[in-house]
Amino acid sequence: MRLSAIGDVCHAAALVNRIQTHWPETEITWVIGKIEYQLVRLMPGVRFVVFDKSQGKAAVAKLKADLADTTFDALLMMQVALRANLASRVIKAKTRIGFDWARSKELHWLFANKRVAPHKHAHVLDGFMDFADALGVPPVEKPAWNIPVSEQDKAWAAKKAAQFGDFVVISPAASKAERNWLPERYAGIANHLQNKGKSVVLCGGPGALDRQTADAILACNAAITANLTGDTTLHQLLALLAHAQLVIAPDTGPAHMATTVGTPVIGLYAHSNPRRTGPYNDNDKVVSVYEECIEAQRGKPWQLLPWGARAKGQDLMAKISLDRVVDAVDSLFNDKKL
Repeated sequence: MRLSAIGDVCHAAALVNRIQTHWPETEITWVIGKIEYQLVRLMPGVRFVVFDKSQGKAAVAKLKADLADTTFDALLMMQVALRANLASRVIKAKTRIGFDWARSKELHWLFANKRVAPHKHAHVLDGFMDFADALGVPPVEKPAWNIPVSEQDKAWAAKKAAQFGDFVVISPAASKAERNWLPERYAGIANHLQNKGKSVVLCGGPGALDRQTADAILACNAAITANLTGDTTLHQLLALLAHAQLVIAPDTGPAHMATTVGTPVIGLYAHSNPRRTGPYNDNDKVVSVYEECIEAQRGKPWQLLPWGARAKGQDLMAKISLDRVVDAVDSLFNDKKL
């Protein structure tokens, strides 16, 4: 059971792939959010049960009806939010595996009868892999993903990629405005990329914040080849990200989607610890001011604070200078000779 969000669903997909790799006969049912389902709906060998949290009690009643005839050997309770915990009560399972004591929040521990092993300073993806360990699934050397898209969406992305040439995707909008970098600095890095011979493509969801963020960047005379904000499905975007040379983004879904298709990511972080929520394969490329922000606010370095402690403030992302992101971009392209 993992309902949201896009990034976390990407991490959970790696767990599913591990189970299917070692235990191919396992029947897997995934209780998932409505939007997130659209990303992973073509994954083979998985029965999806959509939980639309906007429906409130009706969503719980539907979940109960959908699973009324099923008793699972194990329920992996991979979300600590109280809403998910309460909904999990209608799922019948012999073993209900939850997080360890340190990672249990919102009374999560009350709903489980078994816990994963403690894992200090674990990335969210590694935390999900702890559930496979609890089941006894053999380990994997490196996480892998299998999130299929249709041939039609692949063709659409290939056509766009041919038009763009060598291109970089900027996905500028996180779920909250305070986690977004400054529009003029996004414009600055877009112009720098153009000077390096790269096309720059904006992407994002259909929501108001995504569109406002893209418009603000364009208003700064940014060298943007195409603005696809709100104009792609999740599968089209995933297929397009596979063709990009780089993705630049704060802590937002497309950054983690890029990881699933092997595209490098430069993540921009101030509020959350990138060691926990950063792009899994590219934490060495992250540009982060989280460490200085959290120590300034809490009086201790992050290592001495509860794992997952967040820095608060409306202007923290302004501490990420354009020069630092330019350096990260230049380092990537010089190393890879792209």
